[in-house]
Amino acid sequence: MYFVKVYVTYKDSVLDPQGEAVKGAIHRLGYEEIEEVRIGKYFEIKVAKTEKPIEEAIETICDRLLANVNMETYRYEITEEA
Repeated sequence: MYFVKVYVTYKDSVLDPQGEAVKGAIHRLGYEEIEEVRIGKYFEIKVAKTEKPIEEAIETICDRLLANVNMETYRYEITEEA
């Protein structure tokens, strides 16, 4: 079995209004040194072993379902579990 962690965030060129709101709240707490906050999505996926390449499946799932590739970027980590 594989364990996959997928991280989805806005592209750098896309405004992140939630991140800006959180940054404002952090500044109100007195932490003016915080320059940027980006909000994203995190997914954990368990995948049974098959003959198909897992990277191909994860790329397709991310491209077609988990991320809006026009506005978001993603990265993932795959670990093999016993």
